[in-house]
Amino acid sequence: MPALEMAQETGKIISWLKQEGDPIAKGEPLAEIETDKVVLELEASADGVLAGIKASAGDVVQVGKTIAWIVAPGENPPIETESSAPAARTITATPPPSANAPIPASAPATSEVKASPKARRMAKELGVDLAKVRGTGPGGVISGEDVEAAAKAPPPVAAMPAALSSIARLMAERTTQSWTSAPHFFLIREIDASALIAAREKHGKAVTHTDLLVAIVARALATHPKMNASWTGSAIQYNSNVNISIAIAVKDGVVGAVIPDADTATLAAISAKRRDLAERARAGRLHPPDVSGGTFTISNLGMFGVDAFSAIITPPQAAVLAVGRIADHVVPVNGLIGIRPILTLTLSSDHRVVDGAQAAAFLNDVAEALTNAQL
Repeated sequence: MPALEMAQETGKIISWLKQEGDPIAKGEPLAEIETDKVVLELEASADGVLAGIKASAGDVVQVGKTIAWIVAPGENPPIETESSAPAARTITATPPPSANAPIPASAPATSEVKASPKARRMAKELGVDLAKVRGTGPGGVISGEDVEAAAKAPPPVAAMPAALSSIARLMAERTTQSWTSAPHFFLIREIDASALIAAREKHGKAVTHTDLLVAIVARALATHPKMNASWTGSAIQYNSNVNISIAIAVKDGVVGAVIPDADTATLAAISAKRRDLAERARAGRLHPPDVSGGTFTISNLGMFGVDAFSAIITPPQAAVLAVGRIADHVVPVNGLIGIRPILTLTLSSDHRVVDGAQAAAFLNDVAEALTNAQL
């Protein structure tokens, strides 16, 4: 079971795409594995034959545990060295009581419910269990009024805990860990999105606002290396590649699909990669490289009508950019009142990696580039 994501401890086998004894080629999908965020296809690491499958669909397996072998034709899988026999159980027998041992006294009978004759009669007529009625009379005696109130009270609703999928549960754990360990701070910037809208219209429907944002943010990250850095737990690690992770909504959670080397990629390449990742993410057909290696995240909720929001950083990244919708605002234009399409950006940063001035300089460069949108 491979570690497909950071801090992953287990993986769940959804299904085997190949069967015992099937010939396989390197890079060919073998199984569907569910991690904390998405279902991924596990690819073969070599040519050979699939043998010795040890885990079935539905099994949750610890990272590093063998789930199958890839062997040469005619070769048998290695013999397991660890014993598969269950550990011996130690049973402590309770000795029989001695003939001279005293017989324990039986528990005293539960005391009778204190209720007035009227209360008893009313309880029988109304079908009220006196054992569940709190008496308000002298000494806790249940009165007729107590019975009447109990009969009118709505029945208690049993708490039904919502069953979380492993994706939702682990996503909750990761976001809690990030929020409670990384010292977040937030910077907000409103920009005139007229140039951004014009740039999208220029490139046609194939290019989205997110594609343009990825291209502009990636180029800004190349000149602000701290914003593209990672926190290792005790030090700052500078990343040589600018890999933009795009937050994509999937069933029961959100997955960060990565566009590698986005600072050097063309807008057409970014757009094609983003469409491919989004389609496969929603179909549960992402591969391990698709969700690994991200150095900065963009989360766009503008399509849901959200004006602005603050996003939680994805460890070990240093920042995430939250993008709201483009909406017409009344603003001053050359000393007059005008209407402009305004876009709100919220930058969440990890104070262990960057300070306020560094984050502000980066956000300013992004805002300037979006205002010009020369793409």
